[in-house]
Amino acid sequence: MLGTLDEVVFDCGHPAALARFWQQVLGGSAVTDRSPDWSYFDSPTGLRIAFQRVPEGKTAKNRVHLDVAVDDVVGAADEAERLGATRHGALHSDVVGTFQVLLDPEGNEWCVVRSAGQA
Repeated sequence: MLGTLDEVVFDCGHPAALARFWQQVLGGSAVTDRSPDWSYFDSPTGLRIAFQRVPEGKTAKNRVHLDVAVDDVVGAADEAERLGATRHGALHSDVVGTFQVLLDPEGNEWCVVRSAGQA
């Protein structure tokens, strides 16, 4: 093993605002604004989620995205929209489960998911 995962960092235009959006989605500690260019919070699992200002905007599909496990995909997508997310495409369901692709306020793709076997 080389090391352990320390944090997930999003490049973005507005770190404080995006950190607060994601803290509302995931819960966890209050957002810390270390500087105008860097904000973070610790998720309930202990993983730090950080946001750093970069000069360029998002121009392509994410190569990595977050899947957020929920009990009710449609209800979670509705709540995410209330927080500032946008639905991206249709609801998907198959034998593995159900998911809805969403965009955060800066256009980063992410999903609310429910596995088929989830009790």
